[in-house]
Amino acid sequence: MSAERWALISVYNKKGVVEFAQRLVKLGWRIISSGGTAKALTEAGVPVKDVAELVGGGPILGHRVVTLSRQVHAALLADLKKPADIAELEGLNIPIIGMVVCDFYPLAMAIAKLGATIDSVVDMTDIGGPCMVRSAAKGGRIVICRMQDREYILHILETQGEVPAETIQSLRAIAEFEVATYVATSAIFHGNGQFNGILGQKAVGIPKGENGPQSPAGLFSTGNDDPLALDKILLLEGAPLGYCNWTDIDRLLQTLTHIVAIFQTNFGTIPRIAVAVKHGNPCGAAVGDREEVVRAVVKGDSLAVFGGWVMTNFPINEELAEIMVTAGMKKGKVQKFDGIVAPAFTEGVGAFFERKGGRCRLMISHALADCASLDTTPRLRQVRGGFIVQPNYTYIPNLVDHKALAFEDKPKNFDRIVTDLALAWAVCATSNSNTITIVKNGMLIGNGVGQQARVWAAKLAVMRARDAKHAGMLRGAVACSDSFFPYTDAVKILIDAGITAIFSTSGSKIGDEKVQALCERNGVLLLQLPDIEARGFFAH
Repeated sequence: MSAERWALISVYNKKGVVEFAQRLVKLGWRIISSGGTAKALTEAGVPVKDVAELVGGGPILGHRVVTLSRQVHAALLADLKKPADIAELEGLNIPIIGMVVCDFYPLAMAIAKLGATIDSVVDMTDIGGPCMVRSAAKGGRIVICRMQDREYILHILETQGEVPAETIQSLRAIAEFEVATYVATSAIFHGNGQFNGILGQKAVGIPKGENGPQSPAGLFSTGNDDPLALDKILLLEGAPLGYCNWTDIDRLLQTLTHIVAIFQTNFGTIPRIAVAVKHGNPCGAAVGDREEVVRAVVKGDSLAVFGGWVMTNFPINEELAEIMVTAGMKKGKVQKFDGIVAPAFTEGVGAFFERKGGRCRLMISHALADCASLDTTPRLRQVRGGFIVQPNYTYIPNLVDHKALAFEDKPKNFDRIVTDLALAWAVCATSNSNTITIVKNGMLIGNGVGQQARVWAAKLAVMRARDAKHAGMLRGAVACSDSFFPYTDAVKILIDAGITAIFSTSGSKIGDEKVQALCERNGVLLLQLPDIEARGFFAH
């Protein structure tokens, strides 16, 4: 038996397993299996040795115990470098199992199922599979627990005859990772909030960390099916991204998807959107026609956007690219970006964005063209000695049905005010707090971010608008504050600058009534929602 090659196949997902086993048999392998997998293989004409023949009996305890046996694990754990181990197996009439092909019961699906209970999850918790996979990993066997690895291993066996040691080691690591993820999922569910954790597989190597001494870094994927996950965004051309580049893309997604969500919620439509980010905060954002949008996003703050990132939810062609690099620039000068992220680029666009050393990256995410959804994955932040976890920010205010907007004598520019407030809110709620954001005609013109006092955020937003040559746009603009105004000082700055509509929260015992009275005296439309519901703090 020691000269025979045996593969134990036990899979929950039967897709492709018959073809896999047939090709193994052609290579001289013999198959051990049980239950549904053995049935599927036998019906397809694949010769199978039932596990029951190896362990001296069929499944017991309602099929809970099948491969959990001394014989199976001895066949996997025997040290093939030790003649004594091989001789012992031969004496016990136990074959050496050289390969395990096994996936697990879908525990995550059982947990996510509507009406899931402890009992229903326990029933779908695989014990034999993970134990068998770990034994195979420890025993240095060929262990395949991911469907996508089957073809790769078959190709190696068909072309080389043997699987190299480094591949065995890689499969061992994958097996341990899959088991760890599976067990962690179970612990988190049963712990009811007492346990948490995150496991990921490196998707992209990052040569440059946030700072030189922090290099190299890496982008790790949790393996979810989110079409907007960063590991699914492809580099079309340009140099490899650094740590700051990836974090900027993540922030772009947060802002753009919130713009999508608030426009869907309030207006039932998704506009053409462009967002620019520098060091994590929006320095440009616009909604409207494509040409207007790309022009407005780079002119929002042409100084800050230099060397920044831009994301759109529409393809970029040569005409749009030319607008992006020339808008607001002196004749003969062009704007430089670190990167552009879009659903697609037409051929030849890269020439417009060229920078020395390939420093302008073109990134493709086809999912941006669809209804880009909010990220619902809990947000995790590392702190010294552990980490903090909280739900993601998915609150979307309903501006259209707000009582402050339900008045009979609507101003002529009412629709513009509401859409501007929607854009201002999305930018404000995804910028480092404290933030006050100013928007005019579907264009971000001033973003005062990361201030310890709200009055400073107001001053900064107005100053940024003026410095970006938008002083003439301040009159009639709208503003959003990511929390309530404790005093009237910040509101007075905005009103004096020409702001005519403000969205904020309420919750200040001292400031609410005074702020409301100040806005009423000056004819400024004030929309307020309770701070406990609508506060938009971000990136603390």
